[in-house]
Amino acid sequence: MKALRFGRAAAVISVAALALTACGSDNAVDAGADGGESTAPESTVSGTLTGAGSSAQNAAMTAWKTGFEELNPEATIQYSPDGSGAGREAFLAEGVQFAGSDAYLDDEEYEASKEICGPDGAINVPAYVSPIAVAFNVPGIEEINLDATTIASIFAGEIENWNDEAIASQNEGVELPDLPITVVHRADDSGTTENFVEYLAAAAPDVWTYEVSGDWPAEIVAENAQGTNGVVSTTSSTEGAITYTDASAVGDLGQALVKVGEEYVPLSAEAASRAVEVAEPVEGRNDVDMSLDLQRDTTESGAYPIVLVSYHIYCSAYEDQETVDLVKAFASYAVSEEGQSTAEGSAGNAPISETLREQAQEAIDSIQVAS
Repeated sequence: MKALRFGRAAAVISVAALALTACGSDNAVDAGADGGESTAPESTVSGTLTGAGSSAQNAAMTAWKTGFEELNPEATIQYSPDGSGAGREAFLAEGVQFAGSDAYLDDEEYEASKEICGPDGAINVPAYVSPIAVAFNVPGIEEINLDATTIASIFAGEIENWNDEAIASQNEGVELPDLPITVVHRADDSGTTENFVEYLAAAAPDVWTYEVSGDWPAEIVAENAQGTNGVVSTTSSTEGAITYTDASAVGDLGQALVKVGEEYVPLSAEAASRAVEVAEPVEGRNDVDMSLDLQRDTTESGAYPIVLVSYHIYCSAYEDQETVDLVKAFASYAVSEEGQSTAEGSAGNAPISETLREQAQEAIDSIQVAS
């Protein structure tokens, strides 16, 4: 194992204070509207924790940073929303102490993580669950119904106009314009892309025959933009454009209702959570790892299958107790009821379930000092 050369976070904390900080909203409540006294712990962690990765997580990460730093005024969270692929690369290159990623480490990356994290490698902890919106810019239309085959055909470039019969037949009474479709995709290696095309490949395999990857298929010529904000901005300024993006960033764009079974399901936090409930754990990882395989072709009533489970990726071991304490404190806050509620208010994500929260806390508690 390498010497775990992550930047040393100068964390100073008592055992009692760490326990309080890690308990989330049960023990860290701000003063109420009536001016009541806060029950937040006075003893706090200190130091700087660095991360990089998912731009879809950025709004939630800003909320977590603010909430955590309010409880721990001597601590600083630094996060660069460079995209999931860039975040995983930075983590594996020992450039940051954790990564935010809309896809769990693949088998090769997991094996590589053992070089910096020790024999148990890194752990993937779900911290952010959100629907991926199929968002579009068609004047006068706020919602349309689309099945998986039609969505795949649009993004593959096979359906090129908004009044195509495949779209019109699912939207009786909607006046679809004679307007060319402009597909906008992520230019960077993106976990949002990987989740979206994973859905296309599972739900419309006859149409979407491309490799599932965080990189957009080179064979499909379309507009591209950097990051979540980039695709939303390009779509917003391009009449007839369509894209896929984290639901928190949709803004004024129209949104598709996705056909699941015999119904068209709008995206919502509840529908995203339902899709996660039927996910399967990934095999071949350490005992506490929480990587999940989503059932993209589910027919579960009320489930929205184009969903991303975004992870915080931590080492199972760090070089010193100070870093371990700071990592555990922030990780615990992010998955706590308070942390999830804080993120939901900012990003509109689906809070993780109580079962997932308990499993996540068990994984976080397992982080230790390298022997």
